[in-house]
Amino acid sequence: MALRLPDYDFELDDFQRRAVGALQAGESVLVAAPTGSGKTVVADHAVADALARGGKAFYTTPIKALSNQKYGDLVRVHGAENVGLLTGDNSINGDAPVVVMTTEVLRNMVYANSPALRGLRYVVLDEVHYIQDAYRGPVWEEVIIHLPRSARLVCLSATVSNAEELADWISTVRGPTTAVIEERRPVELHNLYLAGDRGSERLHLLPTLVDGRPNPEANRLDAAAVRMPRRQQRGSGGRRLFTPRRVEVVDRLEEERMLPAIYFIFSRAACDDAVSSCLDAGVRLTTPEERDRIRAICDEHTDSLSDADLDVLGWGRWIAGMEAGLAAHHAGMVPPFKEAVEACFAAGLVKVVFATETLAVGINMPARAVVIEKLSKFTGERHQLLTAGEYTQLTGRAGRRGIDEVGYAIVLWSPFVTFEQVANLVSTRTFAISSRFRPTYNMAANLVRRYEPGEAHHLLNLSFAQYQADRDIVRIETRLERTDERIAAAHDQLRCERGDAEDYLRLQRQLNDVRASRPSLTRQVDEVLSQMRPGDVLRIPGRRNAGPAVVLSATPRRGAMQLKVLTTRKHRLTLGPDDFETVPQRLGRIELPEPYLPNSSNFQREVGERLRRARLAHGDRDEPVTGDDEVDGLASSLDVHPVADCPELPIHRRAWYQLERLERERAQLERQVRGRSASLARLFDRVLQLLETWGYLDGWSLTPAGERLTRIYHEADLVIAECLEAGVFDDLDAPSFAGLASAFTFETRGPGDNPVPWFPSADLRKRWTRIEATHARVEAAEEQAGLPTTRPLDPGFVGLAHAWATGEGLSDVLADEELSGGDFVRNIKQLIDLCRQLAEVAPSRTTQRTAAAAADALFRGVVAASSAVGAGGEDDHPEG
Repeated sequence: MALRLPDYDFELDDFQRRAVGALQAGESVLVAAPTGSGKTVVADHAVADALARGGKAFYTTPIKALSNQKYGDLVRVHGAENVGLLTGDNSINGDAPVVVMTTEVLRNMVYANSPALRGLRYVVLDEVHYIQDAYRGPVWEEVIIHLPRSARLVCLSATVSNAEELADWISTVRGPTTAVIEERRPVELHNLYLAGDRGSERLHLLPTLVDGRPNPEANRLDAAAVRMPRRQQRGSGGRRLFTPRRVEVVDRLEEERMLPAIYFIFSRAACDDAVSSCLDAGVRLTTPEERDRIRAICDEHTDSLSDADLDVLGWGRWIAGMEAGLAAHHAGMVPPFKEAVEACFAAGLVKVVFATETLAVGINMPARAVVIEKLSKFTGERHQLLTAGEYTQLTGRAGRRGIDEVGYAIVLWSPFVTFEQVANLVSTRTFAISSRFRPTYNMAANLVRRYEPGEAHHLLNLSFAQYQADRDIVRIETRLERTDERIAAAHDQLRCERGDAEDYLRLQRQLNDVRASRPSLTRQVDEVLSQMRPGDVLRIPGRRNAGPAVVLSATPRRGAMQLKVLTTRKHRLTLGPDDFETVPQRLGRIELPEPYLPNSSNFQREVGERLRRARLAHGDRDEPVTGDDEVDGLASSLDVHPVADCPELPIHRRAWYQLERLERERAQLERQVRGRSASLARLFDRVLQLLETWGYLDGWSLTPAGERLTRIYHEADLVIAECLEAGVFDDLDAPSFAGLASAFTFETRGPGDNPVPWFPSADLRKRWTRIEATHARVEAAEEQAGLPTTRPLDPGFVGLAHAWATGEGLSDVLADEELSGGDFVRNIKQLIDLCRQLAEVAPSRTTQRTAAAAADALFRGVVAASSAVGAGGEDDHPEG
């Protein structure tokens, strides 16, 4: 049968023909080529070949948005009857011969030995460099190792320089695999350096490299710069360079005819601010006709959202930016907004998109120019310079094939990064990927279910991690030497002439830990208020002899309980924890009149009469908060400590924190050296031993609890399994189930302390305490067994999830919350994925039905609109 390939408006390149030839020869293939070079042509060939031969092809992507986009592309070529889509949000024509899915979905199918795997000829692994992702990378290795041997792989990546090594490993695991490497970009890339200069009216726009070497003119310019904050530059010698303002950059891009452009800023808030500053400066990059088309596209993508939703999501400011040709794109936006941005940018209507690095992956949005504002980004712990692979990924968007003759990658001057560092990054072409593979509890249970012990251990030894382990020993030893040098330097900074600085800092941490373990007055009051019900009577705060008041309603608001009360003088008051200086007591209870009409004057008059007639408990004052001897003792010890007044205490403290981190890093490196030989197999044995001790295994057999564990795909899999076995999720209504389950999916983002969680009921607070205790038991067992510990859980989303599942509107749920609309939607979608898993694995049928009801209750409004096929966006952790 003749092979059917999609029609292209360009001739196939040599690397594409070589990759297709390898597939026709019966081999798997790994294609490493720049973004926009046409790697997907190879994948499209595999899909067409599978259809022509009556077989199947699976196309996997790392994110749902990319799955949705690829599904649309394949439907246009092969027809809707031949293409399916499987993600946590959508299940369309799953029995089709061509199915697009996230990699996690395929991994789950493999472990379940799904009948859909029969007749599978090709599996496309798009963005295969995700194999080095700390959490999700192991999924790619599991798929490669466990797929049926009859299926051939088409692995695609733009950022991997050790392609031969990865292809050699795949050949070892699956059979002949050809690495096809293409370094030439289809559109030539010009790397540029842009700097502001107070001694010049124009920005300096210079080539970064000249004849392959750092530009000497840019080097001289940067070397003469004064690297200090602007407020300190007056009176100093040297050239006063500055980072160009975003409005200036956009104006220069327009002047140089470099639009459309993607402007990368590693901060969501800064992306939004950039659009606002351009709007405020009067920047408008569109014609009236383009503005009409933009408005139509935006209306189309957001027509399923209510006016109230659009208002809380900032529709007015967003559409003003879009119509001016300016947009932000980041994970804090809801998918319908991002989808509209992508559609308008792809159509050439929006000219500048200010984006975080998430736009660098997957979604097809080429531009003429890419601007990188800073070459460093915050990793959650510290700022670090971009890697060569990350720089290549970001600049891969520059230059549209068939439209632009050249693309432009522009780096802005920064006082924190030298031009030499910029030039080195631009000229580096080495960005190897490494494995993050390790056996999880779920993986171990699935290996026990499918294989004999010897084969299971053999499969682990086939992992890319084990393949790379022995080659890494020299690098690890070098890192050990450098770590020892940094440890010695930290010890020097920790020495104090006045006394033992380490003892002082340890006492200070102990005091902070003790204080943190004590419930604050606000939390004690909130606990009491959460137990109040309509009709309960308490003394109103403010005066010792203040009269009693009856509770009319008690609702959670702004992270705490809020009471509406009525006094004997018929005054209605709203009270929260901050209104009480002591812990209030319940004085008694009265029956409220029926029907319940708290706004009615007759109702209030009758309540006041019943309150005056009520016989209430006496007691002149509420419970005071007592002192704490342990806290006072530690505080006194710190006050008299000889190091307390040391002027170098901040230096000692920084050295102490650094020393702790370095010691942990050194211990980890030593473990890697000691355990490089068959390290994964030994780690696997420790996982098995823990699972057997906890009742999930009986020898090399799964218990009923172990069978359930095989279907829990989550980084806290064992904690979830333990909570299911203990009945923590039993006997809940759907909103409460959703709220409690969110503790496993939510993670507070950004620096600083986690916000104080609020719970809709005392029962949910108690159940969270049980989850905390379960996590602590698992963590202790992991530490004792020498296993990586399960990440901390976060109850900061419990109240929001409960409110959304109850049916509250988006504006009410997000009122007074710092969470963005996009973060809210993403967290709800991850929660839905977990609820659907629990609906299949919970031991109790009633709990299964509640979990399913919770998922259904959460899937509404902006969440449902954000889950439609074509909705843009990115996922941190796709469904299990």
